[in-house]
Amino acid sequence: MTHIVLSAQVPETFANQRLDLVAAQLFPDYSRARLQTWIKEGQLKVNSSAARPRDTVYLGDELSVDVVLQAEREWEAQAMPIDIVFEDEHLIILNKATDVVVHPAAGHRDGTLLNGLLSHCPSLKEVPRAGIVHRLDKDTTGLLMVAKTLESHVQLVEQLRLREVKREYEAVAQGVLTGGGKVDAPLGRHPVNRKRRAVVEDGQEAVTHYRVLNRYRSHTHIHVQLETGRTHQIRAHLSHINIPLVGDPLYSGRLQMPAGCSPVLAACLRSFKRQALHARRLTLQHPATGETMVWEAQLPQDFKDLLTVLDDDVRAV
Repeated sequence: MTHIVLSAQVPETFANQRLDLVAAQLFPDYSRARLQTWIKEGQLKVNSSAARPRDTVYLGDELSVDVVLQAEREWEAQAMPIDIVFEDEHLIILNKATDVVVHPAAGHRDGTLLNGLLSHCPSLKEVPRAGIVHRLDKDTTGLLMVAKTLESHVQLVEQLRLREVKREYEAVAQGVLTGGGKVDAPLGRHPVNRKRRAVVEDGQEAVTHYRVLNRYRSHTHIHVQLETGRTHQIRAHLSHINIPLVGDPLYSGRLQMPAGCSPVLAACLRSFKRQALHARRLTLQHPATGETMVWEAQLPQDFKDLLTVLDDDVRAV
């Protein structure tokens, strides 16, 4: 278990303010919610005495933390293959395979990436959601970042909030685009299908940028970049502008074959049973050093095969 011992003196700048607000300034590596919990549990003290989050602190007061981190939840560690792209004491970058659920939920209580990460790095049990700060859908492949410490978790979550993390995807959409663009449309729960997201007036802000990489007879290979990171954002936004992803079982509707489709292309489209979406490139500031770091994950084989068949279909005309 990790033992955290911290201390700081209240400077004039923060004097005469609430304890929880001052603690967040003096101990910025930890979230305000966590600091409030430590205050309420008596693990963050003022002048060696317990206090309340709303209590006022004064110039020269000594804030001290002495806490042993406990497991966030009793998730089970389960060995599973994980494609680690980068790892140090602060951060893991992995390349997620298809058919892998990221986090336990109804219907997927174990066998998830989170279970595998706990087996790979047991100390992740002390970090919220085992360090997973963003998700990919079950059948979306590609790069995912995991914080290995509380400090890194706070830094990465803040980078996401400030939209400083650059997440780039490749996708194959149904339909032929003439150019790139931006979808700026709020997303919320679908009014009928609760498994889906939809553009709704009172939804959360969601912005997706896309550009054309290659055009085919009835499909488009596109580059997608997220400005925000809502659930199913790319899938829902592309469906909203009538270019749903190939193979998307939730947003593309019933499979429709393009006119003059060759038997090879028809067979490929029928067998592609997941959304054609891959998190290709990830850029962020290292949570400890501040260095700008960039990772890329090559397209998975099924995605490459789909592009090859689409290329062959164009040449056959």
